[in-house]
Amino acid sequence: MNTSKHIADRAVVRVTGEDRHAFLQGLVTQDIDQMSEGNAIFSALLTPQGKILFDFMIAERDDAFLIDCDKGAAPALVKRLTLYKLRAKVAIDIDETLAVMTSTVQPAITQGTAFPDPRLPALGWRIIAPKGAGDRDDDYDLRRVALGVPEFGRDFGADDIFPLDVNYDALNGVSYSKGCFVGQEVASRMKRKGEIRKRTVIAEYDGQGAELAPDKGATLTAGDFTLGHILSVAKGAALALIRLDRWDKAKAAGANIECEGRPLRLRVPDYLKQD
Repeated sequence: MNTSKHIADRAVVRVTGEDRHAFLQGLVTQDIDQMSEGNAIFSALLTPQGKILFDFMIAERDDAFLIDCDKGAAPALVKRLTLYKLRAKVAIDIDETLAVMTSTVQPAITQGTAFPDPRLPALGWRIIAPKGAGDRDDDYDLRRVALGVPEFGRDFGADDIFPLDVNYDALNGVSYSKGCFVGQEVASRMKRKGEIRKRTVIAEYDGQGAELAPDKGATLTAGDFTLGHILSVAKGAALALIRLDRWDKAKAAGANIECEGRPLRLRVPDYLKQD
C-alpha cells in the first residue's frame, strides 16, 4: 500500500555543478557535511542581520542537491542563490518534474529519495520523487502544530523573524560550529548570550471547529501583559510566538491567558524541554 501523500505547496530546487558543496556550505545555517546517505538536513538562509529569508530541507541524489522548499518562495530562493553564485560552478533551477511528499512510515520507493524528517523524528518521512497521482496530505499541518514545529511560509514570511524565535536551534536547523554562513555573527551572538527572549510554543484551546480557532496574527494577553501572537492554527491547537519573560510574569501573577476573548493554555513543545 502506498503511504505517501503530496504536500501541494512545496517545490524542489536543484543545485548542480562541481562547486555545489562549497557553495551551499558557505551560505546556509546547517552543516552540509552532516548529511549522510539516506538522510537530509534542515537549514535556512538568513539575511546578514540574522533573520530567516527561507527555510528548507536539503537532500543529495545523483550529483545534485535537492532543496525541498516553500513553493511560493521557490523563485525568490533561486534568485537569491543566483546572486551569491559569482564565479562558483553551479547551476540553480526549479525542477518542475519533482514533487514533495510525506509518509508516517518508512516508504518503499523505486524513484527519487526518501529520508526521515531532519527536524523531528515524530514528523515521519519526506520523499522527493517524480510527480504523479496521489492523495494530498491534509493532516500535515495538524501533525506539525501538535508537535510545535513552525515553518516558513505557513507561520511567518521572509525577513520577519530570527531562528531562535521559531526554535530552529532545537530543530536541527542551525550549526554553531560549522564556520561561516550568511547571518552567522548575529545568530551565534544571540545563542551565546544565553538569554532567549522569544520562543514558539503550543497554544491549546477548547472545542473543535474553525469558529473556535483564533485568527492567525491575533494577540495573546494575560492580564496587563501582551505575550505575543498566533502563528499557525489547527484543530484544537495553534502555534504562538511569545515573550518568555512576560509569560513568566503572567504565571507569577496568576493571570489567565486569552486570545480574542477566548481562554488559551500554553505548552512548551517536548523537544524544546529536552534542549
